[in-house]
Amino acid sequence: MASADNQENSGWKPRHNPWLIAVVVSMAAFMEVLDTSIANVALPHMAGNLGASQDQSTWVLTSYLVSNAIVLPITGWLTSIVGRKRFFLICIVIFTLSSLLCGIAPSLVFLLMARVVQGAGGGGLQPMAQAILADIFPPEKRGLAFSLYGITAVCAPAIGPTLGGWLTDNYSWRWIFLINLPVGLITMFLVHFLVDDPPFLKRKTLRESRLDYVGLSALALGIGSLQIVLDKGQEDDWFSSHFITTLVIITVVCLTFLVIWEWYEKDPIVDVRLFKYFNFSASSVMMFLVGAVSFSSTVLMPQFLQSLMGYTAEKAGMVLSAAAIILLIELPIVGILTGKIQGRFIMAIGWGMLCVAMYVSTKQMDLLISFRSASILRIIQYIPIGLVFIPATTVAYVGIPQEKSNSVAGLVNFMRNIGSSFGTSAVTTILAQRSQFHQARLTEHTAIGDINFQNMMSGASQSAQSMAGNGHLDARQVGLAQIYQTVQTQAASLSYLDVFQILMVLGGIMFFLSFLLRGNKPKKQAMAAH
Repeated sequence: MASADNQENSGWKPRHNPWLIAVVVSMAAFMEVLDTSIANVALPHMAGNLGASQDQSTWVLTSYLVSNAIVLPITGWLTSIVGRKRFFLICIVIFTLSSLLCGIAPSLVFLLMARVVQGAGGGGLQPMAQAILADIFPPEKRGLAFSLYGITAVCAPAIGPTLGGWLTDNYSWRWIFLINLPVGLITMFLVHFLVDDPPFLKRKTLRESRLDYVGLSALALGIGSLQIVLDKGQEDDWFSSHFITTLVIITVVCLTFLVIWEWYEKDPIVDVRLFKYFNFSASSVMMFLVGAVSFSSTVLMPQFLQSLMGYTAEKAGMVLSAAAIILLIELPIVGILTGKIQGRFIMAIGWGMLCVAMYVSTKQMDLLISFRSASILRIIQYIPIGLVFIPATTVAYVGIPQEKSNSVAGLVNFMRNIGSSFGTSAVTTILAQRSQFHQARLTEHTAIGDINFQNMMSGASQSAQSMAGNGHLDARQVGLAQIYQTVQTQAASLSYLDVFQILMVLGGIMFFLSFLLRGNKPKKQAMAAH
């Protein structure tokens, strides 16, 4: 019986061209990933239009991320009940309709509710697209197929701020949601006619697969709390806030209980037993760090250009877009190489290049950097991500039963998304703390007895007095304010260099750890996998 099943599975091929299917499902994933970053630059406009504060408007991002993170790890279980194609279509419908509701939202509360639904619908789009690609292509071609998926996962976050800024500045913030409507409708139609479920994906009835209420409750509480902690921790000063402290405790208790419970559960809602496979565990760690590094560096560059150099959101986004265009060329090349070279070597090269890129960033990032130099620096920072992303995604499926592909895709994407939130939160915290540290050190040189400070103070006072016609005392106050602003700017600039140094060290560590992964033989991968 097992032999017959394997023969049936190995002989299955999609009815339509797999590359056409790959483009369609990747388009759905691209639409969802784009929404994780496209709304960032429009928050002030939303707040003003809906009569909300800036702090309240940030829940537009948090609400989406929380519901998205809860759905991601349970997509494997959901597809076993509904069927993968049907679940994929349901997610597209939910995401598209909720995008319409977001676009016409009359109030912040309405918008937040629509974003929760949108995040839940979007949670199934990335893993289902990845799982479909894993099944319609043989293992030796997966690297190239995943390069198409990589465009959605890696390029979309870089394009999002530029597109969001352009739509908001030229039209309205509502269009960052309404543009999903035509894409969603077209994708829905194409998925219905092109995608089929392979025979080895056996659906279960509700009677055969009872709902794990305990696991689902622990998951929702644990992941929801974790996402809020990562998104709001720095804003509320971490453990100085009773709210954040309580959420951290809930996160630790619920997620620890979840792992133990699901490990022994007969029909788990999250298949944590996949972590027994070394390749899957290693890939999950790599994808967590890919999410952390790619998103944190995506936050760093535009934030530096906007807050310290006065760039507009659209112009700062254009710096990111150049790197995204280069990545479009790089990813297919990496996909081809993944079928010829051991994945661990490609990942090692990627992490090594990232380490070098971050070192260069510590030397080149300053307050005099030009638009051209910033764009080139961003390209150097982003190219290594593609070298890690595709091999790490491909390795995750090696040695795992084919019917587990949905669960693999859900958990791998979950790890990357949580890594993205962790990286963004960590960068924000480090920037704030290191900026305070450098400001304290720089102010040590502003003592009255310091000759350099006296010369600077004298020059600033004379400039203020001659330009504005201020009296001596007023000019001195203006001079002090200018010096203080200079100190703050320099301290903030130095804090960015500290973050790049941390990312450099992280890249160096992962470079050496890459060689500890199990080697694979790409040419024999088709025979070894599944």
